[in-house]
Amino acid sequence: MKRNKEKRIFMAVCLIPAVLLVLIFMFYPTLNVFYMSLFKWGGFSPDKTFVGLDNFKTLLGDMQFIRSFQNTLVLIVLVTVITLSLALIFAGILTRVKFKGENFFRIVFYIPNILSIIVIAAIFSAIYDPERGLLNSLFNLKTLWLGDQNIVIYSVAGALIWQAIGYYMVMYMASMSAISESVYESASLEGAGAIRQFFSITLPLTWNTISTTLTFFVISTINLSFQLVKAMTSGGPDGSTEVFLSYMYKQAYTNSSYGYGMAIGVIVFTFSFTLSAVLKRITKRPIYEL
Repeated sequence: MKRNKEKRIFMAVCLIPAVLLVLIFMFYPTLNVFYMSLFKWGGFSPDKTFVGLDNFKTLLGDMQFIRSFQNTLVLIVLVTVITLSLALIFAGILTRVKFKGENFFRIVFYIPNILSIIVIAAIFSAIYDPERGLLNSLFNLKTLWLGDQNIVIYSVAGALIWQAIGYYMVMYMASMSAISESVYESASLEGAGAIRQFFSITLPLTWNTISTTLTFFVISTINLSFQLVKAMTSGGPDGSTEVFLSYMYKQAYTNSSYGYGMAIGVIVFTFSFTLSAVLKRITKRPIYEL
């Protein structure tokens, strides 16, 4: 009995610091965002005016917020589909196909992930430069990649895709490496080619990893898109690359509309949580094991 009591005390001592950190730095700030969204406040003035849900009503008619919402959706869908698809294909090739220099390609693919978002922004700003940029020079174009409102959001998407492929490729490779070689040998004897094996064996046996990374990637895209937009375009030209978090930041800390910015934060939190739950639900499949 005494030993069990000492064990419980030891576990409590170990857990209390972590619980306090979560409460102080996660739960309290989150609740405070919900609370502050109900006020009209500049962020620095001591005067706060309770306005209830007025900030949320204003959001419904804020065309710039709606545009930032649309841009965020475009990035989530486009970047997620292309990144995870390419990561799966490259992981399948590097796992199943043996060729000279495969470790070199693994390193090359992973390098973008260890670069800071500022470095990536600088690299792609140089690539997209209309006068001396790689794309225009290589294909003899005169495109304003970061100046044309119709294509600039896709230019940002390109940078996000390049940054993320290697990281998820490595995760999928780790999952694919755990699949027994005998399974593929049996499939080959049955006449299944490489593509059929990929869709009938590799994808089902790595689906749990794919489902987990899908949810994780969507949330990280919302966060990283803010950082990249802030570094590359600052939301321009004319708000055409404004996303959820960049617009929230601009309202809260640039336009001195802190309460309004926190209302946007509530929408972002609710959207992210709901989207994660939906993705987890629709990607739920039986777990296949060998």
